[in-house]
Amino acid sequence: MKYCSDCGSSKIKFITPEGDHVKRYICSECENIFYTNPNMVVGALCVRGEKILMAKRNIHPRKGMWTLPAGFMENAETLQQGALRETFEETGSHAKVIQPYTLFSLPHINQVHMFFLADLLDENFGPTSESQLVELHGEDEILWDELAFPTVEKTLRHYFSDKQKGEYIFREENITLW
Repeated sequence: MKYCSDCGSSKIKFITPEGDHVKRYICSECENIFYTNPNMVVGALCVRGEKILMAKRNIHPRKGMWTLPAGFMENAETLQQGALRETFEETGSHAKVIQPYTLFSLPHINQVHMFFLADLLDENFGPTSESQLVELHGEDEILWDELAFPTVEKTLRHYFSDKQKGEYIFREENITLW
């Protein structure tokens, strides 16, 4: 941080404020403290019959790798709205949230990833500016070594395990390293 967004001063310090336990940017002129918080990533595991909707990324990071539709939550939207928006932006398709499914805390990158189990409502999916390719994949069609993110792999593995048992259980995990 180079300038205070409140007063414009360049007198910014990175110190632990009195009574706090974390270093933060503080403006020496107006004494404003700038808090940074984890980013929320929301997505959907969209099911259609026996298959899962997956997208091959057309953007960085992990361009060219497979993922579930997901992305950063926007202000003024619910978790579910964010997951459905990302599904539409990345696949052109609509879904309906069934339940929360996986929640991952990733403190090493200051992110929280949450995936919802969802019904894919149509098959109007296809490539978008964010996805090179969008397809329905069965468990045996997933390219496990080409998945973009560990949280996507864990969500898929939970789903296929739960599917065999006939019950879908919400899971929360902490991941410290990829």
